[in-house]
Amino acid sequence: MPTTAAIYFHPEAYTTTGPKLMGRNAAGESFLRGFFAHSGAEEFWVQVENAEHARLFASLARTAGLSQPVKSVHHNLIDLAQPGTLYYPAPGIGEHAWRRGAAGGSAGHGAWSLCGITHTTASAGAMDSLANLLTAPVQPWDAVICTSAAVKDNVSRLLQAQADHLKQRLGIQRLVLPQLPVIPLGIHSADFAFSETQKSAARAALGADAETLVVLYTGRLSFHAKAHPLAMYQAMERAAATLPEGGKVLLVECGWHFNEHIAKAYEEAARAACPSVRVATLDGRKAEERQTAWAGADVFCSLSDNIQETFGIVPIEAMAAGLPVVVSDWDGYKDTVRDGVDGYRIPTMMPGPGLGGDLALRHALEIDSYDKYCGLSCSLVAVDVELASEAFARLFASPELRSRLGESGRRRAVEVFDWAAIIPRYQALWAQLGEIRRSQAAALKPLPHPWPARMDPFHAFASYPTEALTRSTQLELVDPDLETAVNRLEIYKQLVMVNFATAVLPTDAEVRSVLSAAADAPATAGQLVEGFPAGRQAFMLRALMWLVKLHVLKVRR
Repeated sequence: MPTTAAIYFHPEAYTTTGPKLMGRNAAGESFLRGFFAHSGAEEFWVQVENAEHARLFASLARTAGLSQPVKSVHHNLIDLAQPGTLYYPAPGIGEHAWRRGAAGGSAGHGAWSLCGITHTTASAGAMDSLANLLTAPVQPWDAVICTSAAVKDNVSRLLQAQADHLKQRLGIQRLVLPQLPVIPLGIHSADFAFSETQKSAARAALGADAETLVVLYTGRLSFHAKAHPLAMYQAMERAAATLPEGGKVLLVECGWHFNEHIAKAYEEAARAACPSVRVATLDGRKAEERQTAWAGADVFCSLSDNIQETFGIVPIEAMAAGLPVVVSDWDGYKDTVRDGVDGYRIPTMMPGPGLGGDLALRHALEIDSYDKYCGLSCSLVAVDVELASEAFARLFASPELRSRLGESGRRRAVEVFDWAAIIPRYQALWAQLGEIRRSQAAALKPLPHPWPARMDPFHAFASYPTEALTRSTQLELVDPDLETAVNRLEIYKQLVMVNFATAVLPTDAEVRSVLSAAADAPATAGQLVEGFPAGRQAFMLRALMWLVKLHVLKVRR
C-alpha cells in the first residue's frame, strides 16, 4: 500500500472561496485535489479541530469520486501513529511536536512523524514558527518541505541566525533539526489545455485580432505585496516599438486589486510607462475570466520582485498552457523555468547584506505592516528592463520561437510539475521519515515533563496545597454504610457544579468498588485501587481525591 499521511485539515487552508484569497489557499486546494487523485490511498486519515471539519473532508473526498473510508483524529492524537505521519500545511510544526511529546504515549516523539511546508517565509508569524523549530522538540524524522532551493536557503539562514543566538546565550552544543527537502508545488496540467475553438473564443472576448500579441500576467494585482508592474510595463512598451506597422500589444492583467486605491495606481502607472499598450483587467477570482486569460494569451509574464514569494505557481500554469514565459530570475522561478528553453529568466538585483536592518526593525516594532515591509523591500529590488524588453521583442517577432518554447514548457509542466509526479515525491519523503523514525526513535530518553509549558498541574502547582494524596494516605468512608454513601453521591452527581467534570470521573461501577472496599475498614489509597487493572490504577488513585472533595471519603488523621 502506498505510504500515506494524516492531513491536518482546516477548511480555510484548502479553499479558494474564502474572503481573503492568498497563494497558500490556492496551493492547499490544489494539493488536496492532487492527493485525492494520485495518492492511491486505501483509506484517508485526517486530523481536525472539530467533527464538522471531518465531515467536510469526507464530503470533499466523495465529491472527488472517492469511496475509501475516512478516519478522523481529534483529541485522540495517539491514533496518528497508525498513518505514521501528520502533514501540516504550514512550516510551524513545532507546536505539533510539543503535542506529540505529550500525547505519544510510551513512544513519545517516536510515535509519528511531522511534515510541514513553506509558503511565504517573510511574515513575522512564519519567521517565528521557523525560529521556534530550534527549541521545539522536532526530530530528524520530521520535515519542513521547502518549495524551492531559494526558500531553503532563506530557511537555513534564519535557522543559523537563531542557532548563533542560542549558542551565545545558552552555550548550546547540539542542534536537532527537521529534514528540509526541496519539493515544488504541483499543478493539474490538464486544467490548462485549451482547444483551438476555446482559444479563438477567448481572443474574440479580449478583442484581440490576428495582429495583436496578447501578454498575460495573472495573480494578485499588488505592487507592494506581489510583483511591482513597472518593469513589465516599461519592457513591453520598448518591445512594442519593435513591432511592424499594424502590430499591437494587449496586456491582460488577470487578478484582483485589494482596493480602489491600488486599482488606480495600476492605471496611472500603465498610462505613464506603456501608453501604446492596451491594458485589460480580468477578475482572476472568476473561473470563466481565468479561462479567457489563459486561452487567449500568446506570452506569459511575471517579473516577481517581492520577498513574500517563495515558489510562484503561475509560471508553471503558463507552461502547462503552452505559453512561453518571461519571468524574473527570482526565488522559485529559478527552479522551474529554464532560460532559453521554456522562456526567459530576466536578471534581478537587490542591495547586499547589511543594508536592510532598518526595514527589519520597522517591521519587528510594528511601525510597518507586513505588506508595507514587503513593499519597502521590493522598492529596492530591480528587474533588468532592457533584457526583459529584448525577451519580449524576440517572442513578438517569432511565432516559431513562441511555439517551440511553449511546447518545451508544456512538456516540462506535465512531466515534472503535475501532481501525478509531485504526490509520489511526498509519499517517498513520508516513507523516508518513517524509516528514520524506526531506526532512531528508540534512542530517545523520555522526559518526566515532555511539554514543560503544559505540565501536569499537580506537579506545576505542587506547593499550593497543604499536602498531596499518595498511595499511603489513609482513607475511610464518611457515612456509616455503603448504601448511604452511594445514595448521597448520586444526589451530588446531578449537580451541574459536579457533573461538568464528567471527563475525569470514574464509572459508577468503579466508584462502588472503591466505596465498598473503604466501607469494610479504613484503607490506604493504594489498597483501594490495587484491584483495578494496572492501566487504570493511576486514574482511580486520582479519582479518590474527587470522592474526598465531595466528602464521601475522608482522610483518616
